[in-house]
Amino acid sequence: MVQNMKICLLGYRSNPYSGGQGVYLRHLSRALVREGHRVDVISGPPYPQLDPSVRLIKIESLDLYGEANQARAFRRGYLGSLTDLIEYFDTLFGGFPEPYTFGRRLVRYFKDHQPNYDIIHDNQSLSYGVLTLQKLGYPVITTIHHPITRDLEIALSAEGHWGMRLLIKRWHSFLKMQKKVIRELEHLVTVSEAARQDIAAAFEISAQSLKVVHNGIDLDRFKPLPGIPREPNRLMTTASADAPLKGVHYLLKALALVAKEIPTIKLCLLGRLKPGGETEQLIDALALRDFIEFHADVSDQEMVSLYARASIAVVPSIYEGFGFPAGEAMACGVPVISTTGGALPEVIGGAGDLVPPADAGALAKAILALLADPVKMVRQGALGRSRIEEKFQWQTAAKQFVQHYQHVVELNHVA
Repeated sequence: MVQNMKICLLGYRSNPYSGGQGVYLRHLSRALVREGHRVDVISGPPYPQLDPSVRLIKIESLDLYGEANQARAFRRGYLGSLTDLIEYFDTLFGGFPEPYTFGRRLVRYFKDHQPNYDIIHDNQSLSYGVLTLQKLGYPVITTIHHPITRDLEIALSAEGHWGMRLLIKRWHSFLKMQKKVIRELEHLVTVSEAARQDIAAAFEISAQSLKVVHNGIDLDRFKPLPGIPREPNRLMTTASADAPLKGVHYLLKALALVAKEIPTIKLCLLGRLKPGGETEQLIDALALRDFIEFHADVSDQEMVSLYARASIAVVPSIYEGFGFPAGEAMACGVPVISTTGGALPEVIGGAGDLVPPADAGALAKAILALLADPVKMVRQGALGRSRIEEKFQWQTAAKQFVQHYQHVVELNHVA
């Protein structure tokens, strides 16, 4: 049994401000170091913010999603790299090649540097490159947060125009690779029981082939701040992506209904909206600009301060494989109203109010009812914090992963 393991965590993109993948790598890597192990994170851009005890190895990409004009981003140097050409032209014609091209660059890095790791832990790239490392003899496990097939289904159901539907299908074409790879990877992990069942159904694999290790919440950072008073009639939500999956449109429609009853209502919206996109158009159509306070790319400290001011945190997602926004709000002692999408009931338990997804009327009714009951708000805030402390800590997740790593390494040695 390996006592002090050399662990490699992988992330094809690890934005520290939006999406759960950068959050996952930051907190899990730090927790693993605290358990006495050495951890490297190999990531494509945008790169995660990591603890100083964790080494970041950057795998460069073209990062075309950071370009204002992708068509003009071509460089002559791309001609010397097949991987660069694939990434450029696939992106230009509406695809999302980053998981695939990250895998190609990853294999090149391993062949060039021959790193000596006890375990490689992939964070949902599900790329041919990760499968190649497994075939080369490296012990590999992969975390799948949720089936991206759900993103595709929800995006298609929200789009009526046939041309846009074709573009949505084109962008999600990387799923063909992921469906092939997932069936050949030997060790799979997911973050909730709900995600396990959905992944098994989506990719036609046995649910028993997936081990569940719940995510944690950083209780040192996400905590109540008694020195900051809560502001009345102030809602807060986070949208890691301006996409139908996150259900922001239903929250906006609910906000319009609530504003008729409470003209002083305010929504603090954390996330970067697409300029001129459907969400911004809906905000204008519902005349909600004066009711919304926008924040983007905020630090954890800033986010906690915003939670401290909120009366209620709202999680309107159609689906979540886990639900960091719910867990972080609960850790901050904020009462939560959430949909029942995916794993959200698994995270919230009895410590919050649950409504069906995609139901603006139910969401508005729940908001109005909770705002009218300050005693319940205080009670739910305390219950939420207690639930996160009891069930969702990163050190617990790290201990479970180390046990799983040991098991995988032993199986690999026997093989």
